[in-house]
Amino acid sequence: MIGVYEMPKVYTRHGDSGETGLLYGGRIKKNDPRTDAYGTIDEAVSALGIGRSFSQDTKVKEIILKLQRDLFSVGAELATDVDHYDKFLEHFTPVDNGMVDEIEDLIDELQEDFELPPFFVLPGATPASAGIDLARSVLRRAERLVVSLDQSGSIRDDSSILPYINRVSDLLFILARYEDRGIDSELLNDNQ
Repeated sequence: MIGVYEMPKVYTRHGDSGETGLLYGGRIKKNDPRTDAYGTIDEAVSALGIGRSFSQDTKVKEIILKLQRDLFSVGAELATDVDHYDKFLEHFTPVDNGMVDEIEDLIDELQEDFELPPFFVLPGATPASAGIDLARSVLRRAERLVVSLDQSGSIRDDSSILPYINRVSDLLFILARYEDRGIDSELLNDNQ
């Protein structure tokens, strides 16, 4: 049939022995700290998808979609051995300090449109904010895993991944509160 794309098989059997391939070369165990780190980034991207699917706010949806794309690149960088970094650069744009600055500017911009609640917030006032908060907590776990990778020398010395993940986690807290702006405080307050 003309115009029909035949999907390759999803399974390859290459991982049946408990190993997985890194991007652009090399194999590691599936429980390797590197796999934990980029797998956790993938979890955060999926949780953001939940938030995006429930949000009715165009701005929130656009922010989440950009974050998902950027975090996909973070995962790809984490899935690339430092010895193959040049190959990574042929296909992806790495996180840089400019992206960290953009996240800070976005946090400031969002905070101009609402006031943070003066109490600890229980996630779950809306399905959209719950998904965003889930992504935030998963990303904080990813951050801890990336710190371990960094300490082991598995990330380039000039990498901006750690500050970026840290700032995106802050953004997700603000974005969830932005999503819930105007919600009755009784639905947000953990002191009820």
